[in-house]
Amino acid sequence: MGVYSGFGSAHDSSNGTQSDTFSDGTLYRSPHLVEFFMQFGTNVFFNKQVGVGAELSWRPSQGDYEGLQYRPSLYSFDAIFRPAKASTKRFEPEFRVGLGAARVRYSFDDPLACDQVPGCLDSTHFRIHLGAAPRIYLKDHIFLRPAFDVHYVKSLF
Repeated sequence: MGVYSGFGSAHDSSNGTQSDTFSDGTLYRSPHLVEFFMQFGTNVFFNKQVGVGAELSWRPSQGDYEGLQYRPSLYSFDAIFRPAKASTKRFEPEFRVGLGAARVRYSFDDPLACDQVPGCLDSTHFRIHLGAAPRIYLKDHIFLRPAFDVHYVKSLF
């Protein structure tokens, strides 16, 4: 069993749409996503190659989205595979595939503003997670794990 924490970033382009979020005539353009995320995870291996894991990533501070304050988080439950032929004492590749959700939590100064926003106070969407990461061992139980993850969330807008 292992537990880890870390940080990373999320990137996605904007579709460029404009919304009158509060029905007051002010148009807000949907921004592109460039966010700093914290991460916490755990995993359990059944043998040296196959295991399961869970990850939680969240933005530590609120951001502005079309005039709204929001905080996204992502979680997933993954199957993990580490190919034995590519592993050495100090290097171990890891591949993940899993299911989870993306959650966006909105904050409002004015409780009446919430009535104008679909999905208020939060919005949760099904998510597919794919990941690849090398574990680079510094000592027996201490490693770096630079990862590349793809998160597909349908209808998250």
